[in-house]
Amino acid sequence: MAAKKRKNPYIPGIAAMNFEPDYDWSKEESETLFEDKKQSEFSSDTIYYEDCLSGMISLPNDYIDLIIADPPFGIDFSSVKSLYNRNSEFVPNGYEEVSSTNYLEFTIKWIQELPRIMKNTASAYIFSGWSHLKEILEAIHQSELTLINHIIWKYQFGVFTKRKFVTSHYHVLFCVKNSNFYFFNKIEHYPEDVWIIPRKYYPGQPKNNTKLPEELVSRCIHFSSKPGDLVFDPFMGNGTTAVCAKANYRHYLGFEINPNLKEIIEKNLNETELGRDYVPYKKLLPSIEDLAEKYPAVSKHLRKKTKNI
Repeated sequence: MAAKKRKNPYIPGIAAMNFEPDYDWSKEESETLFEDKKQSEFSSDTIYYEDCLSGMISLPNDYIDLIIADPPFGIDFSSVKSLYNRNSEFVPNGYEEVSSTNYLEFTIKWIQELPRIMKNTASAYIFSGWSHLKEILEAIHQSELTLINHIIWKYQFGVFTKRKFVTSHYHVLFCVKNSNFYFFNKIEHYPEDVWIIPRKYYPGQPKNNTKLPEELVSRCIHFSSKPGDLVFDPFMGNGTTAVCAKANYRHYLGFEINPNLKEIIEKNLNETELGRDYVPYKKLLPSIEDLAEKYPAVSKHLRKKTKNI
């Protein structure tokens, strides 16, 4: 049987030119939503310095709008610090790693607690290297979460290797509590599951063993939350999730087991102005000129439109 012809043929670029985000807010509207949605049942814009496994038990049911989690690697960085060019002088004392032998048990425990605290519309982005990806996937499978996308974060380069391919990507597992009702703001016409975002380095600055780029964390926030929503991070680390939430008119809440990171996190938050990075999503879309340069059909469409005026 012959394939059905499209009523209106797809023309690359024209759809992108007419695209608008599903939801959008001005800076003023975003700030109003932020002020109106301050949490009262449990303190928001707060980081608790305790183990998330015990801390999450105290959180209310159906409370969180978005979860961003970058759990411990399960790798002994002390034995590979020369490879990763890490200077332990700038890593605060108290960093705790999870052993490989206990990694699956640990992962199942914290992931199984997520659906209870998530709203019906909530999502979770869980970051993972390849070393313990199978354990995280298994824990998701055993939980009440549904995996929607397996996103790849591609960064500029990895550790040099001689007898294997260089690892230059990270896994981002996009999960939801309810696959029929989760909030997703399509802010781009063609959002792909490979995110090319440079990894930034902070030589000579105190920080946790790892630090995700703010652009990467903010991308999760933009697609899966609204201004005023509550973003939760069970492994706050350097406080990147909290910084990105505050910078985009979202509230934050989280746990960090290492109290020695408190000074670093508070410094990062104090230096972040509320709404610093927020821009209405329509303003982030490519211009007609950019689309015309990329797609000949757009350029042709604009010439025809000008001719008819």
